[in-house]
Parts: sequence; structure tokens; C-alpha cells
Amino acid sequence: MNARGSRRRHHAAAALLAASALLSGCGVLPGGAGGSQGPITVMTWAPVDTKATNMPGMLAMAQAFEHYVNDQGGLNGRKLKVLTCNEQNDSIAVTDCAEQADKAGAVAVVGSYSEEGNSFTSALEADDIPYIGGYGITQDEFQSLVSYPVNGGLPSLLAGSGRQLADLCKKVTLVRPDSITGDQFPLFLDQGLKAAQHAPATDLLTPDDASDYNAVAEQALGDDKPSSCVSSVLGDHTSTFFDALRRLGPDEKPKVRLSSVIGSVQQSVIDSTGGADSPLENAYITGWYPPASDPKWDEMKSVINKYAFGDDRINVSDPGVQTTWIAYTVFAKVVRGMGDKASITNDSVRRAMDATTRLSTGGLTPDLGWTQADMLGVPGHPRMVNAKVTYQAVREGRLVAARPGFVDMTSILRSQDQGS
Repeated sequence: MNARGSRRRHHAAAALLAASALLSGCGVLPGGAGGSQGPITVMTWAPVDTKATNMPGMLAMAQAFEHYVNDQGGLNGRKLKVLTCNEQNDSIAVTDCAEQADKAGAVAVVGSYSEEGNSFTSALEADDIPYIGGYGITQDEFQSLVSYPVNGGLPSLLAGSGRQLADLCKKVTLVRPDSITGDQFPLFLDQGLKAAQHAPATDLLTPDDASDYNAVAEQALGDDKPSSCVSSVLGDHTSTFFDALRRLGPDEKPKVRLSSVIGSVQQSVIDSTGGADSPLENAYITGWYPPASDPKWDEMKSVINKYAFGDDRINVSDPGVQTTWIAYTVFAKVVRGMGDKASITNDSVRRAMDATTRLSTGGLTPDLGWTQADMLGVPGHPRMVNAKVTYQAVREGRLVAARPGFVDMTSILRSQDQGS
């Protein structure tokens, strides 16, 4: 028998014992109607201190939300207990995180990041634990029945970027990591370009953990014409690439237009590379959510100021932090909607999520839902419920809206022929 089978039999035996205790009057079933008011346990995982992309702010945001909710009286009177796990950008490590969540009785994994989609969705499916508001970096997050995405992931970001650049550039060059995840990038970017009858992007690969981008920057710069655009989607390494690109241009200011997606570029990257003098000035950025300057983020900012003041892991403009905030907002609303008599388990949370529709996130996303009617029918991504993006630009060193509101990529993504 495998380990998960053993755990299931152990859980079943424990459930029978608890039921017997109830019938004999010797105890109550934790989490049941009228039962124990023990904590509701969830987990958040993200990579920390790795050579590739790191997302420590997501763990810190989850912990801040825990303090915030519990100061408000918890969820229907029960405390929220947040477990965090470093998934290390590693398939074994993220599977271990899922095992820890199961052993701790977590009812969901919330607001998390991992590029090891096949590994963690398999583990969560085996234990029937819902995955709420993942970052959206893997295709598995939009295929697994235990996944409840809150954004359109990389497909919407890159398709949106391609559609934006099609109106700005005669030639587009994409610089991206040579990885399984990175292999998706040109597919979606080209889909956005194709929607405007634009030629596909030139695809330049670089190692996922590269530290020197001089050679690929020289390739990307080419003849350095203002009619050309260079889009870099390298996660934490994007600023290093743009710095290498800047040094190649006359007076350290290339003529090509620069572009990226949120997560690879955010306000902290612009600040650290010179603010208004940054090579990213006038760059075009595609995001999932409104810019961090939007008042819709005020509640999140106040929570960070009160419960994570001085925690340098958290940056309000980090889309990982923002995704975790939205994911926990969704989770809290759904659990509160279940009522104070409900048994809060992984199974009951899944059923509640499956029945949720038109859930407001205060304008940070379109209203969300995960009923069959909410699914968008995007090929290869059947769980996608939100394909809307925001267009942003860097102006005087600040990331601001390039146009108001959301831009819907649903029709562009539905037209793709990606396979499964």
C-alpha cells in the first residue's frame, strides 16, 4: 500500500473513532456542526532563497492575513491557522509541502507559487485538498479539478502583452528562460500578436539561473531601432537583463522599446534601476490587477502596515503578494458564507468553491466564480475563469495605468491551438 493509501485508511479509522466518541457522549467531532472551535488550518507555499524566481512575500502576506483575520474574530468565530512551506523550486520539496498540509489537516492551500505544477496538483488531488488562488504560472493550475485560479496566469499576461505590442512595434523580440515553463511564453505572446495580424516574435532563450546576459542582450538589441520592441520575461533576473541591455545602447539608453509582464517588472524593480532614470522608463507592462497605486489596494496596504510593518519580504507592488491577498480574501469570503454551523473540511471547502459565482474582490479582479458557467472554455486551460489583464506603463519612474480598466483576452486565448 502506498503512503497516501495508508493515510486515507488512518483518516477513516480516526473518523470512526471520533464518530463513536460523539455517539457515546465522550467528545465532539472537531470542525463539525456544533463541535470544536479549533483553528481552520491552511497552507501557503512559495520558493525562497533559490537560484531562480523567489516569492518570500507570498508567505509573509499569508502570515499577515492570519493576524488580520484573527484580530477580527476569525472565520465564523474560529481562528485561522496559516502554515508556510518553502517549495524550493523543486518537485520533491513541493510534494513534501503537500504532505505536510495533509498531515496537518489543512482544508486548502491558498495563494501559493510553484513551477512544479504536475507534482503539486497530483499530490493535492490524491488528498482532495483545494488549491485556491495559485500564482498561475503552470498549465496544471488551469486543468486540475482541485484548482481554483483567480487570474489568467501566464497565458493571459503574455497574450495581452503580445496584443499591446502589436500596435507599438514592427518587430518583437522575446527573451525568456530555457525551461519547461518558459517554453509556453512564445506560444501565448505570438497568439496576442497574431490577433492583430503581426508577425511572431523572435524567441531568445537563456538559462533559467543565468547571471550574465551580455550575449543575449546584444542579440536582442539587434540594430536598435525605435520601431523594435524587446520583451523580457525572466522573473527575478529581468532587471539584470535590462541592465545588460542598457549598457549596449548609446549613452546607456537603447532606442528599442522595452516591455515585460508584471512579476518580471514591478515598482520595486523600477526604483532599484533608477526610477525616472531607469532603462524601464516608458516601458510597457501587462498585469493582472490594477497598479499598486490604485485605491483598491488600500485595505491590503493597511493590513501590511499593521501586521507586517518592517517585514522587508513584502512589497505591495509584488504580484505574488497581491495574488496571495486576493486568494485569502476569496477563501475568507467563501468560508464565512458557509455559516458558523458548517463543518469546515477540505471536502466541504471544495464543494463551496464549486458553488461560488459572482464573488467580488473589490475591483481587484472581475467578479469570480468556479461553477461550470464561469469556466471560459480556453483550450488546454479548462479551469480558467478570468482572462482579463491591465495595461500599464512606466511614466516618470512610476508604474501607472496605460488605459483604464481590464482588457479581456478570452477570445484571443480561445482561438489558440495549443493542445493539452
